[in-house]
Amino acid sequence: MSIAIHWFRRDLRLTDNTALAAAAAAHDVVIPVYIVSVWPREHHWCGAPRQEFLCGCLAALAKNLAAKGARLLIRHGPAEAALEKLVRESGADAIYFNRDPDPHGRAVEQRLAARAAELGVKIHAHQDIAIHERDEVLTASGTPFRVFTPYAKAWLKLEKPAPRRAIARLAPPPDLVSDPLPTLQTWGLTSDAQIIAPGEAAARQRLGCFLDGPIRDYAATRNLPSDGASSRLSQDLRHGTLSIREVHAQCSALAAAEPRHARSIGTYVNELIWREFYMQVLWHSPGVLDHEMQEHYRGLKWRDHWRPESAPGGDAFQRWCAGETGFPIVDAGMRELNATGYMHNRVRMITAMFLTKDLHVWWMHGESWFMRRLVDGEIASNNGGWQWSASTGTDAAPYFRIQNPWSQTQRFDPDGHYIKRWVPELRDVPAPRLAQPPTPGLPLAKGYPLPIVDHHRERDVALEMFRR
Repeated sequence: MSIAIHWFRRDLRLTDNTALAAAAAAHDVVIPVYIVSVWPREHHWCGAPRQEFLCGCLAALAKNLAAKGARLLIRHGPAEAALEKLVRESGADAIYFNRDPDPHGRAVEQRLAARAAELGVKIHAHQDIAIHERDEVLTASGTPFRVFTPYAKAWLKLEKPAPRRAIARLAPPPDLVSDPLPTLQTWGLTSDAQIIAPGEAAARQRLGCFLDGPIRDYAATRNLPSDGASSRLSQDLRHGTLSIREVHAQCSALAAAEPRHARSIGTYVNELIWREFYMQVLWHSPGVLDHEMQEHYRGLKWRDHWRPESAPGGDAFQRWCAGETGFPIVDAGMRELNATGYMHNRVRMITAMFLTKDLHVWWMHGESWFMRRLVDGEIASNNGGWQWSASTGTDAAPYFRIQNPWSQTQRFDPDGHYIKRWVPELRDVPAPRLAQPPTPGLPLAKGYPLPIVDHHRERDVALEMFRR
């Protein structure tokens, strides 16, 4: 009897799971396992909202596997050690998994490959998280793209793999000991964020709702945080409760069936391409996690230019984190993030540029805060977005294009619906007043702070910092 291990990672689903399907096709028995990495309370790249979503996804995955005749094993510790132990217990002769695009995951895969070679166990690493990964989308000279638009044109020309069906049945695995499903207490965490529903079924429902309506107007409404135009699929792609191939295939089918909506659908597909562009940047330039992508900006004099794991202690940063800056659109975004583990993408840009260009705080501190609060925290996209806003990354916003929070409010929340939802102190303030600085010394509403900086003055400071 041939036994294989499928190591679940960022692929917490049974539908169109590349490595799982390959294991099931090639072996009599597949042992599904998830390895819980344990770290105490604080982590630079992760926090309670994302871990709570992960716990819910694993519980859903366990039920789905049970319905197929299998059982999800849970183990703790370093993945390579836990998998070696499972190989010895089960007699498995192969380990299947889907490749991770970030440097941390790649390092684990390298250590696992070394252990497997010693054990005489075959390793089968599959492409799954991205439609096109690593070296598939390159310039004519064979180098990685550094600008998005030509990358996207090249990406669109490549043939797209079709998604696979869900696993129909799995043979019962051997009787092996499993740890309990993790909870937030596994990491000593607590959370009061009201996160989105986890699991494959919830993800598929969200995809269906998006394709049934909002995607048709996506090009016109995607930048309006109050209109519900977002797909809300980012955390599902991050944790793999949805296949990126299925999302793309359904978008393509809808565009073909409804050509009048092809532009809006294409605008959404463009966002999927941005995700893979940033993954390619991280693959070829892993140093972006430690410093600015553009070398000539590595000497910028940020206010809090310390190591990212030691968060700045300044009052300005803390007020930004809490949504107490006195800039309504910024505060609404930060409060949405703290309350739900999510922030609309347009507002992510506004809040990130405010931290870097108005408060002059090093972008790595904001990058880390987002990763610790976001349910959809994706290292590549988050880093790419922060370096874009800080004007230090590939294809970044030019340093002299600094978003004005007041004019951004006028453009993207003119009626104040988004702001008033998340900043209740401002519910009775007329919308036009939310899009302009208050009278000096007079807050917009009782209990709401005055702006902590003058945007126009801080813009000049940022320009001079970059010019130097």
